[in-house]
Amino acid sequence: MWIEILLLSKLAVEPMHGYELRKAVEASTGHTLSNNSLYPTLRRFVDAGAVSRSAEEQEAKPPRHVYTITEVGRELLHDMLADFPGDLALNEPEFLARVGNFAWLRPEERARVLEVRKEALIAEHGRLTGLAAGQADPWSRAALRHVLGKFDAELRWLADLTTDPREDA
Repeated sequence: MWIEILLLSKLAVEPMHGYELRKAVEASTGHTLSNNSLYPTLRRFVDAGAVSRSAEEQEAKPPRHVYTITEVGRELLHDMLADFPGDLALNEPEFLARVGNFAWLRPEERARVLEVRKEALIAEHGRLTGLAAGQADPWSRAALRHVLGKFDAELRWLADLTTDPREDA
């Protein structure tokens, strides 16, 4: 679902053709989208009425398609951002796609997404702590401790995100 969020959020800013859309997603996330994920997703959006597609003529080239988000697409984007089910809470791309688009959400919706992620991290932290404590192999224990350190850092970051970063500017 995170790819869908990224595509709709870019189209919510301005209409784009596929190549521009791929580059915009990469520039904001570091993720490179393949044509095999980009164009089928755009086709689904067009079929669902979330995005419209129009042809833009080019000199000495075939026309290229420009995609524009519709009102249905804006509602879909909002719903996907605000809905963060617990079974996706440990999925980092899913979480970061939402955080990167928090500007589209109300403060209480942002707080809910952060709380779902926090609860999942705390639960997983507890599970991994138990595994690390029972691990006889020092290398495995070191790897688990490294992961636990990342969780600790993210929990601190989540606490920081409860404050609107625009307030620091």
